[in-house]
Amino acid sequence: MQVMKRIKGARRAPAALVRHYRARHPHPVGELVSPPHPYGRAIGLVAVVLLGAWLGLLIVGSVHVPVGPMDTRMTLRPSLTGGTKIDVSPLGALELRSHTAPIRLDVDVDRLDPVRSQALVDHPERISGLQEEVARDVGHGTLDLAVRSCVAVVSGATALGLAVYRRPRRALAAGGLALTLLAASGTAAYATWNPKSVLEPKFSGLLSSAPSVVGNARSIVSEFDIYQQELARLVTNVTKLYDATSTLPAYQPNPSTIRVLHVSDIHLNPASWKIISSLVEQYDINVIVDSGDTMDHGSAAENAFLDPIEDLGAPYVWVRGNHDSRTTQRYLQRMKNVHVLDEGRAVSVAGLRFAGTGDPQYTPDRSVAAEGKPAEVMAGIRLASSLRDQQAAGTPVDIAVAHNPDAARETDGEVPLALAGHIHHSEMEVMEGGTRLRIEGSTGGSGLRAVEGKYPDPVEASVLYLDRETRRLQAWDEIKLGGLGLTKAEVSRHLPKENQPGATPSPPPPTRSSGAGAPPPPDNRFGDSSPHPICFSRPRRAAKRPGGPLALIV
Repeated sequence: MQVMKRIKGARRAPAALVRHYRARHPHPVGELVSPPHPYGRAIGLVAVVLLGAWLGLLIVGSVHVPVGPMDTRMTLRPSLTGGTKIDVSPLGALELRSHTAPIRLDVDVDRLDPVRSQALVDHPERISGLQEEVARDVGHGTLDLAVRSCVAVVSGATALGLAVYRRPRRALAAGGLALTLLAASGTAAYATWNPKSVLEPKFSGLLSSAPSVVGNARSIVSEFDIYQQELARLVTNVTKLYDATSTLPAYQPNPSTIRVLHVSDIHLNPASWKIISSLVEQYDINVIVDSGDTMDHGSAAENAFLDPIEDLGAPYVWVRGNHDSRTTQRYLQRMKNVHVLDEGRAVSVAGLRFAGTGDPQYTPDRSVAAEGKPAEVMAGIRLASSLRDQQAAGTPVDIAVAHNPDAARETDGEVPLALAGHIHHSEMEVMEGGTRLRIEGSTGGSGLRAVEGKYPDPVEASVLYLDRETRRLQAWDEIKLGGLGLTKAEVSRHLPKENQPGATPSPPPPTRSSGAGAPPPPDNRFGDSSPHPICFSRPRRAAKRPGGPLALIV
């Protein structure tokens, strides 16, 4: 009867029955499924986002972009180290450490467009504007790639999130997180961007060994830094030995002697900077004079090549060559230790008075017809006029600098010493008016032109010793290094005729502006002593002949 009453009571009051059951069982006995851990949900969401973003980039995250004369395809890829990879099929690839971020930029060069390439061949003057064109094309392609990558990443992560979670809210969260990660990666890439990475590429495939594309890989790419250091080491050793040997001519420069390092026609050879730096240190150089053609095309893209000049350890006097543009000149004018001479401008550096002029002809610009020797002669005449003005003002010039010897010869009789380059081999002559003309060889070994002939051109420079009181040339050392891929060094010292042992010192050469007549020319073209060389090559051994020059085999 009691049971029946309880059943009837429960029918009448179900709520009371529920309260009665909860009072007897205050805690649930157990659960069949435990809720997921928060960290597990986060890890799963990140995995979905990364996989979806990668799939999105793989499917639609690339753009086809014309860059200069090439057709390319740009793609963003997930990466642990970042950087840029340029694939030049079928020759291989090169990698640049352009940035540090979890994304890598892949650039595939599909083909060289024949129409745009032929346009460059027919109009070489367009090369000067190629850098701006390439930068503009890359900028447009990068912007297009960034937009497309954002769409691809968000779409891929959202679609995969919807397939996994089957909830629109979780799918949208996955898409938002993917966009946030891409934005953070782009910010990291922008913050760590290294534009100088193009100077140190890593080659792979045929590019690392194809001489027709990158030159001889052994001497230029894979061991180029070793090659530069080896040449600098040879210069160090040969100059130390040269100072110590007893077979030198009778001239010994004293600490007060002004030492001028004359270089010219570097033509974008990066090995030149290490050689120059070694010479500055070994010879205790007071000033460096560069008589032009430091560049090859004078484009803005080449300007970064000039940056080591600030760390050479000596003031740098420079004149524009026919391969140096006004853009090159303006870039150098911004450097604190560089003195750019043009239109007869004169400066006093290291106790010497210099004046010079840039080459009037910029030959890479094929849109302007070259005027040849007449233009050089006119530039020399204007320089000579400036020298006379300096003389009249009581600030006579000690050294005139021009790139082309035709221009430098017009200063004959107006200055004791004139420096030039351009012809890629060294000469020294005393002109009719008494001015000594020193023409320097190529300190860059003629740059890329070094491999055109049967034998590579040598690297040449010279050290000029000038008396601090009279500011006249007392002696000079000619330095000649083996050309591209060679390790041979030769240093030879020369004396002007009036400084040779037993000679009677002659007075400084008069100038035309003073009205005095010029001294008669010397018996030979140079008016100097024969060279006294020290040569370095391989393997190591030494030989010394009594009474003759010292030759060392290293």
